[in-house]
Amino acid sequence: MLFTWWNGSTFGTWLNTVRNGEHVGTDHQGNKYYRTRKKTPATANSPFAGRERRWVIYNGANDSSRVPAEWHGWLHHSYDGVPESHLPPPRIWEVEYTPNATGTANAHRPHPELAKPGAAAAYEAWTPEG
Repeated sequence: MLFTWWNGSTFGTWLNTVRNGEHVGTDHQGNKYYRTRKKTPATANSPFAGRERRWVIYNGANDSSRVPAEWHGWLHHSYDGVPESHLPPPRIWEVEYTPNATGTANAHRPHPELAKPGAAAAYEAWTPEG
């Protein structure tokens, strides 16, 4: 945990959270969202000058696709209030979150017939002239 970012927060993020972080909310997946207790002075030479820093501590592996849209907007300063005040009513076509399947057996394969050994040789790519 001290030197890796892919399996949780690093020591520096944890220390910053303990020293400067104010917990503002938790999403339905258990990710916790924080902001700095005080804003960076506007005169400071920092990308956060005059703004508060906002960050997420993931519940489990770090996967940015696990941040819901409403919290993504808050993290990127699209609005100041916490997302509970900005949630639209759920739509009937919305589905629950599914983890990113890249690199797993459940990953999207556009041409299943190409997964068979030797099948790639029989594949002919489209060209605009043809």
